[in-house]
Amino acid sequence: MLKPSVLMVRVGLLVGIRTLDSADDLATRWGLQADSMWGMSPFGGDARDPVWDMLDPRIFLRHQGSSLSRPQAAFRAAYHLPQVGTLAVGSDNPAHLRELLDALDSAADEQVMLEYRDLLRDRASRQPA
Repeated sequence: MLKPSVLMVRVGLLVGIRTLDSADDLATRWGLQADSMWGMSPFGGDARDPVWDMLDPRIFLRHQGSSLSRPQAAFRAAYHLPQVGTLAVGSDNPAHLRELLDALDSAADEQVMLEYRDLLRDRASRQPA
């Protein structure tokens, strides 16, 4: 059976549970570790979308009192929704990219990530197909 050396998937807090579970299933089926999983579009296509003003993604960090900005926290959380080793983002602003890279020193709270996925799964199970 052929398998890819890298799988690129949608990531982040705006990704639905079906996409998250599908990415996990593919990774398991192909025996891919996180370093072979690449994520894209962690901000759902627009880091300036008003949703990022309404949601505080710092709740997904191990140290919620962190000084990270909301975009930094969303970027960091995206590495776990689903689990990926590399994230692709686009920007023509080098300062924005530096800001995101600074977030890599922070850790996501694995338990909160699992609880979030359970909430997504519960919500999806109550929605008509």
